[in-house]
This record gives sequence, structure tokens and C-alpha cells, in this order.
Amino acid sequence: MQHQPQALSANPESVFTYGAPLLKYGRGASDEIGFDLSLTGAKRVLVVTDPGVAATGIPQRVAERIGEFGIEAIVYDGVHVEPTDASLEQAIAYARDAGPWDAFIAVGGGSSIDTAKAINLLSTNPGELMDYVNAPVGRGQSPDQPLKPLVAVPTTTGTGAESTTICVLDVLSLKVKTGISHARLRPSLAVVDPTLTMSQPAGVTAAAGMDILCHALESLTARPYSTYERKRAEQRVPYCGSNPISDMWAEKALTLMSTSFRRAVRDGDDEEARASMALAATFAGLGFGNAGVHIPHANAYPIAGRVSSFHAKDYPGGKPMVPHGMAVSLTAPEAFRFTFKTSPERHLRAARLLSPNADEPNNPSSFLPSVLTELMRDIGIPNGISEVGYTGSDVGGLVDGALMQQRVLAAAPCEVRDEDLASIFTRSLNLW
Repeated sequence: MQHQPQALSANPESVFTYGAPLLKYGRGASDEIGFDLSLTGAKRVLVVTDPGVAATGIPQRVAERIGEFGIEAIVYDGVHVEPTDASLEQAIAYARDAGPWDAFIAVGGGSSIDTAKAINLLSTNPGELMDYVNAPVGRGQSPDQPLKPLVAVPTTTGTGAESTTICVLDVLSLKVKTGISHARLRPSLAVVDPTLTMSQPAGVTAAAGMDILCHALESLTARPYSTYERKRAEQRVPYCGSNPISDMWAEKALTLMSTSFRRAVRDGDDEEARASMALAATFAGLGFGNAGVHIPHANAYPIAGRVSSFHAKDYPGGKPMVPHGMAVSLTAPEAFRFTFKTSPERHLRAARLLSPNADEPNNPSSFLPSVLTELMRDIGIPNGISEVGYTGSDVGGLVDGALMQQRVLAAAPCEVRDEDLASIFTRSLNLW
């Protein structure tokens, strides 16, 4: 079956947009947050983190350094790893009751950063969480009030949440992962300090690193901005399709990951590899935060949301959990096999950037999938969705869950039908 690129519309888009937070990168960058906040006039701020990161002492140290500038910093450590609607509502209630706040600081992985985005949104705007969750799961309402400054301080290398306009959550009653997306959610400042990632265990590094790769690969192969129908100025959204600037960030992220990913998983004390991964995560976030992601991310939401027994290695808690980056990776090889014919040169270039010394197979459409599966084997990612508890009888439900992610699927470089998703999930039961 031929999967042709999205056709050019009768009134094609000629404009793309680019947005990014201010960025501070490097060893010791997290020690300067107090100074940065002092420039905003903030007097009282909330530091948002999870219990595991709080146990390292990093959030408290950040709070203490902020206090040196006469700013009261309170630590909230109730973030749920892989946030749910319930955990976000609990955090929002705390922030509303304990406020007002002049700014928010997220210290942790994507879960902490996304929770801080939700707190910021619902502390400054009226209504309930589901008012702002993307349709059709939620009501898709846009905030009408400006948000407070948000400083994102990642302690994991993967989500790119410090660069993006999205907050991801599980809606427990529907067993689906979805999100809130709006330009105002983007952090004001991303502080990327590689030294904060040194304690990240191998299993987390592997899963989060696959998120970096898929962010870069999906943004690079996303539907080009010029194939969309032309928008009016007030209709523009953060995810506008692949474009020259997002391509640049995605390709640089792949280049960095090609030399650092396996090393960082194998040796967590490799400072150079950790630094390269931290930079790659931010670069990939700057790419997909503007171009968008597509099929692997749409598929990841039901994979994570419907899990019944699997719990990923090196992640806290005992409840079933497929971490986001792992869930994204499990159908990525087959998704990119499906999209190959829409832009062969992009898929081949991505494979060469990620694995410069790999031999290209006789079937070019297998090149990127084979590079990905070899990497996944090397770093301990499960062999497809069967290894996290799914069988062929689950494919229909997974397809239904992926189809709920129309905002994400809209960025796919070709039309994605029910049967296409079913084929991708089925071929992803066992990848090797």
C-alpha cells in the first residue's frame, strides 16, 4: 500500500512560527535561579517536585539558593510520576489554597514540569482541569489570562518538557493519556544543568532517551508546514509542522544521541555523555515543540494508559507503569516503516545521523527501523508491546485510544486510518 505525503491544499500555508523559552545551560546553571527570579520582582515562589527527586536534596538546595535573594521559596513534593488528572487536581488545590504565588519553579522530570504547568494554568485562570484538556477527551478551552513566570529545571534527560507548550496526563476514568496544549504553558526559562542528571538510573536513562529520539525523529518526519491550509493570524498554534528551524534542532539532537546514548545508559558517571544527552533533550524539545510529533506519540498514550501488570525497571512505586519514553518507542520502528514513502530522504538521513557506521539494508524502508531496534536491544527496552503485557486481542482497544489523539495524528505526514494503526500495533507485538 502506498502512503503518499499530505497533498498541498488549494490555499497552502506560507508561514511557520517558532517559539522557545529563554535557555540557561551548563554545570552550575541551577545555582543562578534566584538571581534570574529577582529580575522578575518575585517575592514568593513555589518549587514543584516529586518525592524521589526531593529525596536527593536538589529541590531544597534550589529553594535555599533562591532564598538568598530575599525570595520565599516553598517546596511542594507531591508530584505523581506520570501525572494523572487526580494528581494534578491535588497539586492545583494545594497551590490555590497556599497561594498567591509570583512564580513557579519545576525541579524534576517531565512529570514535575508538566505538573507545574498545570498548577500555573489553574492558579491564574478560572475553571477546572478538564476545561483545558485537549478535545475530545476534555473541553479544549484556551486560557484567557496570562500565566506567571515558570522556570523549568530538568533532572532527567528526555522529555524536553522544559521547551514545550504541552502538559501530559492520564485521565484515570477513561484509561487514556492526553494533554493540555497552549503557547502560554511554555516555561519562561529552561535551566539545563547536566550535573542534576547524574543520579538518573540506567532504566530511566534508557526510557527517557528514547523519548528524545522519538521527539527528534517525529518532528523531522512530521507533516511539512506548507501542506496545511493557510491560517489566519489568530488561528496559529505552537505545532505548525516540520520547518527549516525545527529540522535543524532535530538533526542536531540525533547527532548528539548517536555518540552519547549508549554510553550514558552503560555508565551513568560518564559526565560527557550525560551533558550531551541533556543538550540533545533540549534541542529535540525545541524541534518538536514547534513541528509537532505524530504516530509513535499517539500510540504511546493508550499503551501507557491501559497497562495492567508491567512496571518498568528503575522507576519508583509498585503500580503498573510503562513510562512515557518507553511507550513511545515501542511502536516507533513500525511507525517509521509506515511513513517511509512520504519522505524517504528524511528517514534515511535520520538513520545515518543516528548510526553513521550502519550498513544500509537492501530494503531502504527497513533502515531506520533496524537502527532503532538494534539500539533498543542494546539499552534494554522491551521487545515490543507484548513484553509490556499486550496481546493481539488488545490491538482494537489500543487503536481506539490512539484515535483519540487527533491533535497529534494531525501532524502525521500521511493519512492514518484505523487499519493502518492496527497494522502498526500488530507488527509491534514483537519487534525482533
